[in-house]
Amino acid sequence: MPVIDQDLHSLLLHHAVDRFNAAYAATLDDRRFNEWPECFVEDARYKVQARENFDRGLPLALLALESQGMLRDRIYGTSQTIYHGPYYTRHVVSPARITQAGAGTADDPIRAEANYAVFRTKPGGVSEVYNVGRYIDAFVNTDEGLKLQSRTCVYDSEMVLNSLIYPI
Repeated sequence: MPVIDQDLHSLLLHHAVDRFNAAYAATLDDRRFNEWPECFVEDARYKVQARENFDRGLPLALLALESQGMLRDRIYGTSQTIYHGPYYTRHVVSPARITQAGAGTADDPIRAEANYAVFRTKPGGVSEVYNVGRYIDAFVNTDEGLKLQSRTCVYDSEMVLNSLIYPI
């Protein structure tokens, strides 16, 4: 493949991943939680894990969901059964770094990483840093565009303020 074609392919791939991450963040920040599972394929994995455990290869995670159905259950639980003080979130996601430009199939996903910061604002309160870390992703191409095969949110802080209610 000529260099210009490789550069164009790389640029388009980065753009597609960055567009996905922007839409993902908007879905959460706009509180369209019922749409969140649609960002994933049916047999997706979603994990929120402390950096300390991730770096040591330890399996313990704050949250580990193993299918789109489990993602839907989580949203049902947070919106219908858990009582908590309301708050708003604002996700800031860095441009992605493609770590493997796979074919975008289940067997050869596109792998990418992006840094994120999530701010939380309680009504009448001040904004605070809620969670900071990086997304480690595997994407597949679908008829609807890119979807997550897996997303691991590796957070840097050793403590999570209060509890994790909404997705990161």
